[in-house]
Amino acid sequence: MPTNHTPQIISIESTLIASILFDSETFSEIADVLSGNDFLHTSHRKIFDVCKSLHSQGIPITPEFVLSRLEGAYFVSQAEFSEIIATSPIANIQGYIAEIKDASIKRQLNKFAMLIADKTGNSALKGIEILDEIEKGIYDISSQGAETSFRGSKEVVEHTINLIKERKERGNTVLVGLNTGFARLNHFTAGFKKGELIVLGARPSMGKTALCLAFVQSVLNSGKGAAIFSLEMPAEQLMFRMFASLSNIALQDLIIGKMNDNEMSEFTRVAQSISQKPLYIDDSSDLSIAQLRSKLRKLKSQDDSVSFAVIDYLQLMRGSGTRRGDGARQEEISEISRGLKTLARDLEIPILALSQLNRSLESRDDKRPMLSDLRESGAIEQDADIILFLYREFVYVDRALRAKIAKARQEGKKDDEVRKLEQERKEKREENVIETAEIIIAKNRNGEIDEVKVQFNAPFVRFEDRASERETSYQPTNTKMDLPDSPDSIDVVQI
Repeated sequence: MPTNHTPQIISIESTLIASILFDSETFSEIADVLSGNDFLHTSHRKIFDVCKSLHSQGIPITPEFVLSRLEGAYFVSQAEFSEIIATSPIANIQGYIAEIKDASIKRQLNKFAMLIADKTGNSALKGIEILDEIEKGIYDISSQGAETSFRGSKEVVEHTINLIKERKERGNTVLVGLNTGFARLNHFTAGFKKGELIVLGARPSMGKTALCLAFVQSVLNSGKGAAIFSLEMPAEQLMFRMFASLSNIALQDLIIGKMNDNEMSEFTRVAQSISQKPLYIDDSSDLSIAQLRSKLRKLKSQDDSVSFAVIDYLQLMRGSGTRRGDGARQEEISEISRGLKTLARDLEIPILALSQLNRSLESRDDKRPMLSDLRESGAIEQDADIILFLYREFVYVDRALRAKIAKARQEGKKDDEVRKLEQERKEKREENVIETAEIIIAKNRNGEIDEVKVQFNAPFVRFEDRASERETSYQPTNTKMDLPDSPDSIDVVQI
């Protein structure tokens, strides 16, 4: 029944329909919540149902395809359709979905209330019969679009037994999930498992991105696909780092193109190998949790080999709304972290989210990160299955030496004193070309918390196991990316 809010709801419906036609990737997300019957305006209902039909057939939801099917029972005039698609679309659709669903429920309740009022006036009906109809009607309204999440004990027991049998057949290997590429990390985590949200936190310059690329390389080497959402760094910069890590050519040399013939041949082999891997990079600098959900679902439907996703980094993402006031950012981070965990479970893949750490940790003597150092930490700590921190002591050693040099210059110290400090820094850097790094397991929902020592090869921005760990039973497969035997010529590296 029309209300004072009818024009507003119709406008909201029109905007949502326009958004679907502008970006069809949003339809799966909308269709999970709304049906055609949730739309008040008849034309909007018809257009939505046509979109649903196209989606189920795998046909693109475009204005042209939709218009071609608006005939017969679904007839909408071209003039009216043109007016709808002229409406400005919006990116944050969650609020619009919620408004349309809320209005739909209220309309159904109003209609149901009138029906009950009519029945209570019928003396032939007993009160218990009317109560039964009320209960059934309320259930029908509340359960629209909702599937039961209950699973019988028989189903759960059988599935659990199969999991145990499958893991027993693996023998001594501890891997249940994806190989991380690091023996001791595999030992403590059993690999990155389906449905897990893993958070990797570190202060700037520690190498968060380099470590996540090591995880990605291990996944690719196992024959599975990976997706990287890089909000901070362009795709080409990520690729430079992968090339350096895999080719043993220093990152700085790659950036300026300083390579001899042998290095060029090696680079070509690495580039060819990566171009053939199922690796997908989205370097959009502005990304909401709704957009991420839509993009990753679509990618997974197109390439089912995608088994791992990385977000670099969590605090650069947006929530679905425009919150204001105290605690707004914490609420937004809570929505994002919960959304990532839900998405990991829905797609049955592990998702790795990189995270900033609070600057305050640098005022401590021991600068190893703790859970309380996670920025907007409450929700992240709650939602994450595994929380890892990356720590390199030499970052702070080198920073202190640089500060000494700067202070000496500022105070007008003699040139030989400054040169002595510079020489000290140079020697320290040479000593730590390959340095020890720590992966701190601060939370592990299904295992131990501990520390894993790895090594960081600075020129190649590469994290790898220490030699003592490489031949252990923790890591059953070679984590070096398979490379072609010959440097076949390629023109373009496609990701």
